[in-house]
Amino acid sequence: MRARWYRHRLRFKETAITSRERLDSKTTYIIELWDERNPEVKGVGEVALFESLSKEAGPDFESRLDSVVTSLGRDSVDDVLAQVSESSIIFGLETAAASLRAGGKSELWPSRFTRGEVPIPINGLVWMGDYRQMRERIKTKLNEGFGCVKLKIGGIDFEDEIELLRQIRKDYGRTDLELRLDANGSFTVENALERLERLSDFGIHSLEQPIKAGQPENMRRIAAQSPIDIALDEELIGTRSREAKVALLDAINPSYIVLKPSLAGGFAHASEWIALAKERGMGWWITSALESNIGLNALAQYVALQNPAIPQGLGTGELYVENFPSPLKRRGENLWYEVS
Repeated sequence: MRARWYRHRLRFKETAITSRERLDSKTTYIIELWDERNPEVKGVGEVALFESLSKEAGPDFESRLDSVVTSLGRDSVDDVLAQVSESSIIFGLETAAASLRAGGKSELWPSRFTRGEVPIPINGLVWMGDYRQMRERIKTKLNEGFGCVKLKIGGIDFEDEIELLRQIRKDYGRTDLELRLDANGSFTVENALERLERLSDFGIHSLEQPIKAGQPENMRRIAAQSPIDIALDEELIGTRSREAKVALLDAINPSYIVLKPSLAGGFAHASEWIALAKERGMGWWITSALESNIGLNALAQYVALQNPAIPQGLGTGELYVENFPSPLKRRGENLWYEVS
């Protein structure tokens, strides 16, 4: 087996703003695998490093990629995967291996989705901005046909966010539009419940990560008392063993978990999270970690195999100016796989 990696710079069409950061561009890494006996056929995967969320980021990350490539020259992909601890690299290797097994084609895991028979429902994503920007972005998403929209909150004045939600609900009732909120840990332990109470006036489906991760007792109390269903996102990152996953879910008891496989240890770990959530009657959805179309294609095909019941966070393929070609096409609030 041979392998190589290279950097690819993704530029956003407009600045992506959350309560954590502002992004105009993002570096991702592409890994290719091939058999020396058939070098024309390459498996392609994305090592989707999310620097602000992942503990894997650092000045030695590329040297770790070099070590993985060296290991692939003498060991099998499965053996290398067993040795690698970085979620982003696991995600990239799993995808590249599936791509190679598929003969280098974009269809990694055949399903009704990849046959173009059924779509995946997705939510629209509205980045933070000032009041006027966010209102215009919401109108755009609704005009595009989305019935479920996720708003990033916590980056502008809370009173402005309340007014924005009030205006949305004046124009669109609860049966017309499902609203998800993502605070990205921007609330404090002291103000979280008061803010959740005020937000509950607007018929919110769920709120992701109200406070910063790593405070399980506080998160449990907030989840138990919140009038809005709480979803865990950043809280899941770095939790790998089954025992630790069980302990986290049982300690906090969220209504939903939101999984980013490139941050959660890859697809095998995502599957374990989903199984544990189902056992506890918790909902789940998959969202991208701002991958390029290479990673997004793998995510969508994986999600299709899970038979999702609610909209997924996979509408990020249109965020970038310079993306890779993709069989994924959005039509309204549905993501389709276009069969060539």
